[in-house]
Amino acid sequence: MLAYTYVEQGRFEWRDKPEPRLEEPRDAIVRVTLSSICTSDLHIKHGSVPRAVPGITVGHEMVGVVEAVGEAVKNIAPGDRVTVNVETFCGECFFCRHGYVNNCTDPHGGWALGCRIDGGQTGYVRVPYADTGLNRIPDSVTDEQALFVGDILATGFWAARISEVKEEDTVLIIGAGPTGICTLLCTMLKRPRRIIVCERSPERIRFVRRHYPEVLVTEPEDCLTFVKAHSVHGGADVVMEVAGTDDTFRLAWECARPNAIVTVVAMYDKPQMLPLPDMYGKNLTFKTGGVDGCDCAEILGLIEAGKIDTTPLITHRFPLRQIEEAYHIFENKLDGVMKIAISG
Repeated sequence: MLAYTYVEQGRFEWRDKPEPRLEEPRDAIVRVTLSSICTSDLHIKHGSVPRAVPGITVGHEMVGVVEAVGEAVKNIAPGDRVTVNVETFCGECFFCRHGYVNNCTDPHGGWALGCRIDGGQTGYVRVPYADTGLNRIPDSVTDEQALFVGDILATGFWAARISEVKEEDTVLIIGAGPTGICTLLCTMLKRPRRIIVCERSPERIRFVRRHYPEVLVTEPEDCLTFVKAHSVHGGADVVMEVAGTDDTFRLAWECARPNAIVTVVAMYDKPQMLPLPDMYGKNLTFKTGGVDGCDCAEILGLIEAGKIDTTPLITHRFPLRQIEEAYHIFENKLDGVMKIAISG
């Protein structure tokens, strides 16, 4: 089968690979019906994910149909439509038992698919620990509705949960890319007093205003003044940084009120500096990722109930054979792209 493969820094290409087979009793083989391109795939391409292994099939954002399961798999059966979790986790180690599945101590634990083992931008994928890494899609939920459950929507849900959002809060979300929008949707479930989104792109600003008119929008240059003007205590009660640039990292803690929570959702291309002398006295609590993607079943229930809808994010659709064109559009942010659905 053809598989889109990380060859070396700056280079992905098609490679012909054998279809995966069951290797461990807790494995499943999934036929990929729909996948997507994530910014993390671009981080691999640009060399900013050192643990990524050259030669692996890329792609970790996907849904599909189970083709086969190992003898120890109990919750998933052939024929099930499933979401695939971005993280692999055993469910049994100290970190898994405490809900910190991103830190699973198993050799395959954490972000493995499309990074350290073959991922899903191909026809079939082997998923270790299928009982924890796969979730059945309800019959009334489409593949497109479920596409982002295992990655960016799990990220947004996790960010809103650990940020301890309360109904009286003013929440600032920096970045209105796909993960920022998923974070916004999950924050809206908490019903805070006010949500402010900071974004530079005119197209993404229009997207927020069109789909979420109750949300306030500002641009980076005006963000600090805007947040102070629309906050009760001189800054946001909660800040979620989803943009991932040097300027937005600083903006996040500057816009936070004293004793606020600042949650860093973004993945950065290079180290960030924490200027403690400048921050002295703000008494901020920082929370950082990656995502603990153990809420997928709950998220699917919210989608089924009509409380979360990420389908507006899908602005482009391509068959798998045209994935190189899809990457070109996504990486260069052409044609108003938000997310691309790749059909198998």
